[in-house]
Formats: sequence, C-alpha cells, structure tokens
Amino acid sequence: MRLALLALVSLPFLAGAAGDSACATCHSRETSHFRETPMAQALERVELCDILKKHPDLQFQEGPYHSQIKREGDRSILTVTRGTETFTVPILWALGRGKAGQTYVFLYDGAMYESRASFYNAPAALDLTIGDVKTKPQTIVEAAGRRLEAADAASCIGCHSNGGVSGGMLHMDSVVPGVGCQSCHGAVEKHADAIRAGNVAAAKLPHLAGIGAEEMAELCGRCHRTWAQIALTGMRGPNTVRFQPYRLTNSKCYDVEDRRIRCTACHDPHGPLNTNLASYDAACKACHSTALQAKVCRVAKANCAGCHMPKVDLPGAHAQFTDHQIRIAKAGEAYPN
Repeated sequence: MRLALLALVSLPFLAGAAGDSACATCHSRETSHFRETPMAQALERVELCDILKKHPDLQFQEGPYHSQIKREGDRSILTVTRGTETFTVPILWALGRGKAGQTYVFLYDGAMYESRASFYNAPAALDLTIGDVKTKPQTIVEAAGRRLEAADAASCIGCHSNGGVSGGMLHMDSVVPGVGCQSCHGAVEKHADAIRAGNVAAAKLPHLAGIGAEEMAELCGRCHRTWAQIALTGMRGPNTVRFQPYRLTNSKCYDVEDRRIRCTACHDPHGPLNTNLASYDAACKACHSTALQAKVCRVAKANCAGCHMPKVDLPGAHAQFTDHQIRIAKAGEAYPN
C-alpha cells in the first residue's frame, strides 16, 4: 500500500477527470454545471486549498498537545508539540470544501492519516474532527491524526474522489479529486468509447432516472450512508443527522418503490444544493395535495421543508444539518431515532 500511496503525491490532479471530459462531449450542460458543486470539489491538493491559503496559521490545543497548521508557500505543514517532543508532517490533501468543515490528510510511515484537528467555518478555527471527539490520543502521532486502514482509506478517499476504487481497494494511481461522473454512473470512459465506435449495445449505462427510492438511497448511501450501515453501528442521536439516506428511510412516508420520495425528487444530482425552501414545495405537493386525497398541512401552504425537515445541531460540527426524517416536528421534542 505504501507505493500506491506515494504514487498519489506525484499525480497532476488536473480539474476535470478524463472520464468527465469524455462525458462533456455529449453532456456539456450537466458536466459544466456539476463542476461548480461542492461534491465535484470534495478533495483538493493542499497547494490549491483556499481555506489554508486564507488561514495561514491555524492553532489548536488539546490537553498537553498543541497543533499548528502553518502555510509555507504552496505547502501547509502540520506540527504537533508536547513539551520538548515535536511531530511535523506536510499536509497533502483537504477533504471537503469547508461549508461546515474541512479535514486534512497526510502520509506517515507509509500509511494515510486523517487529521485529528479539522477546520470549522463557523468559528473559522480548528477543532476536533467529529469522529475523534470521544477518543483521547496516547501518542504525539495519534494527536496529529488517525491512521486509516486500507478499507477506511478506500471509503474515505473514494467518497471524495472518483476513479480510484475497484474491488473494494483504493488504487491511488487512478484517483481523480472530487466526485465525478463515474462515481454514480460507473464506467463512463468505456461508455464513451463504445459511443464513438458506434456500438450502442455496449454503451449502455445503468438508467438511474428510472430507479426507485430504495435503489436511490443505496446509491447515494454509498457515501452518505445507508439505513443498514447506520443501523448496524448502533449509532443514535443527533450524530446521525448527517446521514441523509438513513434519516430519509426512517420517515413515515418513505416508500421503497415510490420515486416521489427518492433523493433526486428534491435534489439535482448535477447541481449545487438549492437553499430556497420554497423551491422544494412542489416535491412535497407531489404527494400531499387535495387532488391526490393525501393529508395536507393545516398550518401552512409553503416552505414545507422548514417545518417538516428541521435543522439540527450536529455536536462538534459548529453547524446545523437538515434532518431528512420527514415528520410533524414539535418544538422542544427529543431527537427522533
């Protein structure tokens, strides 16, 4: 794995994967629209990271450990100190665009590590990475980051990039930063080659527009977590709010076959998140309208999601997430598991 990881350091990481470029020939609107989304920019090289450029000296204290991420030219260096002991390593990649937070990745002793301290937008400062809140470092290396085993690296980097995971393993020489066309659509380059060769039969890709709610939840859940994944962990409480497919399937109105309740009924998979609540009303009324003899809200006729999908504070994230468990939410009620 060490050679595979080191190979990634020398990758050019150019914007627009080879697969996406192939798609753009026929699907220029979708590809150009998608490149502006946070998903398409979910992984970036440290030299391109705007957050680390704008915050050249970030510091964080955890017990006896002092962490600093300092900008040096096009590099950002993570240094952890405890008394006279010092650990220093260059950061290589940034995970996430930082709307809520951004976590960093570095290599040490042939392995990939996730930084223990992440940047959070609301305080514009470092704080503990969410997954590390309940742990305590025993060594200075652990204070710098969490070692990612092969499966964790494939899951982590694979969900923030495209083209690098096959057979459940991460192949760093094939990784392209950011979610791309093939992340959802599969072998897009083979599809493009078949189209160019006039072999329509061999060019077929899965028809995602026709799949039902459950299939869509499983597809999106590859990265946003499925119901089964979260249920098996035993995780409960507000920490689950960031796993949208899991929360959606807990909704009373969820129907595994009904395409009106699937992820793309509300979200454009090729565009940025729409923050205009009123724009989601049409999706709600696709089921809840007097014409369809379904229950209609007696309180309001607009901005349905603002009440029925409330914002929830995610502990440690310095941000609120929309709870996708659709329900009649009442002020002061406990978070529904």
